[in-house]
Amino acid sequence: MKALKYILLLLLILFIGLSIFIAVQPNSFEVTRTRNIKAPQEVLYNKIIDFETWKDWSSWIEADPEMKITIPEKHEGVGGSYSWEDKDGVGTMTTVAANPYNSITQEMQIAEFPKSDVSWKLEAKEDGSTDVTWDISGKNLPFAFKLVSTLMGGMEKLIGPHYERSLEKLDSITQEDMKRYEVTIDGITEYGGGYYLYKTTNANAQNISVKMGENFGAIMMFMGKNGIKQSGMPLTVYNDMSSSDVIMSNGIPVNEKITLREGSDVSINFIPNIKVLKTTLKGNYTNLSKAWEETMAYLVKNNLEQSEEKPFEIYTTDPGHYPNPADWVTEIYIPIK
Repeated sequence: MKALKYILLLLLILFIGLSIFIAVQPNSFEVTRTRNIKAPQEVLYNKIIDFETWKDWSSWIEADPEMKITIPEKHEGVGGSYSWEDKDGVGTMTTVAANPYNSITQEMQIAEFPKSDVSWKLEAKEDGSTDVTWDISGKNLPFAFKLVSTLMGGMEKLIGPHYERSLEKLDSITQEDMKRYEVTIDGITEYGGGYYLYKTTNANAQNISVKMGENFGAIMMFMGKNGIKQSGMPLTVYNDMSSSDVIMSNGIPVNEKITLREGSDVSINFIPNIKVLKTTLKGNYTNLSKAWEETMAYLVKNNLEQSEEKPFEIYTTDPGHYPNPADWVTEIYIPIK
């Protein structure tokens, strides 16, 4: 009997000690993780602000496939939310503020515990990547919350690994999403033709993008200085594709023939109304070689013969307005007899 009293007394002392220990723990917490992701700021912002995508990259959902996820009709932007239910109870995440494409503020509610503040900061880097910082904090924590947190190793241990894994998955699915592409052989049609200002150069697979950018930039600057209006999307005419070094003319359409002063480094040309085989690529320009391969194979399979007019591409979407390369659209035209 005396031994039992000692055991009970010892348990009481341990309980009191634990209670005091829990009580003196901080009444707040904060966990932060940052990952550099090689993707445009806007692309990442659009994924994070849309709770429909969270099921694809949330580490918690990955760890508990039985978790019940409820995504209401309003799941994107300020006011958007989603909720979940697992063995530990129910929770809700709600977006309360957003500053496109720099930051997002959210609130997380788990059971009856106080709300936690969740924030995202997206910082664009010079190399085109984005530093994504994910932060969660809470304050005025009740005793029960601190008890559970302490017994499970603290909030850093509870949340930190999940944040790291989630950001890793966000990185992975974003990379895969940006690689999406689709080639469509639209068939034989007519191209209406028109004038275009252009600069000609030679290029290879390693420098073609840089040279295109330089030429389009120079033409736009020339047009700006001379008050010339653009009448269509930029294009590239391939004068010679017989070797690894192509000769190309990068041009911008204009409404009418323009008389250029002698010695101008910008020239003008005309594409007539012609019969063409048209192919559409939706995706990054890096997939253009695949689109050309399919187009040329279609020509051979269908016994179509190219005419004397040079083949050309039209870039129908402005990458400045479409940050995800998977959304870029390029039209390929092969003039045929």
